[in-house]
Amino acid sequence: MSEHGDSHCFSRTLFAVNVGVALFHGVIAFLSFFQLLRIHMRNVQLHWTRQKVFHVLIGSSNLGYFIYSVLSLIAACSGWTFWSHSCGFIFMAFPKILFFAAFLLLLSFWVDLCHQPNDDYDYEGSFCEEGLLEKTSNELANIDNHRKCFPVRFSRVGNRQKIVILVAMLSFITMMAFAVIIWIGLGQNPIDSEVAVEVYLDLSAIVMLLLGGGLACYGTLLYLKMSKVRAEKPSSEMWKVAGLTIVSVLCFTSSSCVELLTDIPMLHDWHQYRLNDVYTSFLLILYYFVGSSIPSALVLWVMRELPPAESDSMQEESSTIAFVADSSVAIHHPQRWITATSMQNQASRASPI
Repeated sequence: MSEHGDSHCFSRTLFAVNVGVALFHGVIAFLSFFQLLRIHMRNVQLHWTRQKVFHVLIGSSNLGYFIYSVLSLIAACSGWTFWSHSCGFIFMAFPKILFFAAFLLLLSFWVDLCHQPNDDYDYEGSFCEEGLLEKTSNELANIDNHRKCFPVRFSRVGNRQKIVILVAMLSFITMMAFAVIIWIGLGQNPIDSEVAVEVYLDLSAIVMLLLGGGLACYGTLLYLKMSKVRAEKPSSEMWKVAGLTIVSVLCFTSSSCVELLTDIPMLHDWHQYRLNDVYTSFLLILYYFVGSSIPSALVLWVMRELPPAESDSMQEESSTIAFVADSSVAIHHPQRWITATSMQNQASRASPI
């Protein structure tokens, strides 16, 4: 970081890298929300599905990173001293909480799938099109205005997904508590704001490493379980799981190492650091682009397929699997992750192979 006259600003190299990172996050956020709109317009009868939830979390996370990157550039070049206090910390930490929640939600779904009985292959519904809530025809007929405004009822959320919501809320509360500690540390007291930020970043890195380990474990188990299912198109779905597992582990490990070993995430406190341009640019790319942009883009690519049109879905005699229900009925759709009809199950059991 260099100083030019009376202004404090990033060097040209760091400025260009930050602009590139911001633009990439902005593109991912735009694509995520645009696809969310297409999904909703495709079938307005579907309320909150897994596909929609992931698009909201990924889009919001990348939008937060985009806003943070832009404001960091403005703060560095305009001399915003308040930005290095709690304000910059909140804008830095909040997008990562949303990013963490998205992949923790993915892990909860994989845990659900891995703990299904091995003999019951029909549990494998469409990963993208499973409903957030399990509604019967009577519930849909008797829905009132309050439920129309608030279609998500927490009591219908599965146990593991409730844990995800709880962990996300605790993460947000922890982040706000550290923001208060950082703000208090600016006064005349023994609290060191910089140490508080470092402690938070270390905890964040450890949590992401644990999440990567969980995805590696259950991703492998799910891949092995899928390999035993005789489906119409198992190979492509297996490679989606394998790709998400490998990319998530590698990206989370690299970004966590940057958090643990460097001060790159603390660049919101821009005026305290004098860094080598090339080295800092590499770490910025490793932390933001590799650590968050690539996994986000991969999730959007995996869930790029649109749900069936409203007219088509009304003709299908199928039930929608609950987003979080412990016992649920799978939908029969040609693009599901692991498809195995009862006829195929009977044939496979009878087959000597």
